[in-house]
Amino acid sequence: MIFSILEMFRHSPLLLFLTTIGVAFAIGGVPPMIERSRRRSIENDLPALLEALSDSLGAGLGLQQAMMAEADRNTGALGRLLRETLAESHASSFESALANFAAKTRSSQVQRVMNLITTALEQDAPLQDILANMSRDYERLNDLMNRRESDLSGRSILIIMFVSVGLPFLIAFIVGLFAPRSDGFQLESFNHSFTLFFGAASFVAISVGGRMLGRMRDALWWAPLWMSISMMIYHVGIRVIG
Repeated sequence: MIFSILEMFRHSPLLLFLTTIGVAFAIGGVPPMIERSRRRSIENDLPALLEALSDSLGAGLGLQQAMMAEADRNTGALGRLLRETLAESHASSFESALANFAAKTRSSQVQRVMNLITTALEQDAPLQDILANMSRDYERLNDLMNRRESDLSGRSILIIMFVSVGLPFLIAFIVGLFAPRSDGFQLESFNHSFTLFFGAASFVAISVGGRMLGRMRDALWWAPLWMSISMMIYHVGIRVIG
């Protein structure tokens, strides 16, 4: 049985190819996941930072002193980047340090906030009120984004698991049970067609899941691996069950 399962790679070079590049592409798909997790951690800490800066300004501190205090207090990625930026600000202006900090975070939210802070400093606007308002706005925004992410992630995983795992296993079970190879049924062309079908269906499922989350390019890194898993489940299933 084991040799029969391994033999399928010799007769199905496409499956072997997809398995090989699927593992390689999955390794390439890990860095975007790590980067997004880092960026979302920074964005979730942003409202608390803005609120603390607003409170510090209300207590009479300057913006630079307030940022230094928050950099020492915050132990996450946001605090670490802020400490690095403020340490480098001695060799440049404070506005340049803010722009450098926004660029290092690689977050559109932080970049917008730093641009607004720079503009408020240039226009001598009431910075305390601006920071307090931005804190509330970005807290609501991140709550909505996190809730949407949680809801859509569950649906995306459900689609992928059903199409890439559940469906090929179900069809393999039916074919293996009612048309087993041991009884003389010759379904090689049928099984080959269905194997290709499940590979294509998995690609569509990955694309739909990535599009739902707004991260199709990141999701496509995992498409070859899921395609090979789906094809392998059907290919192995009909041999084991039949």
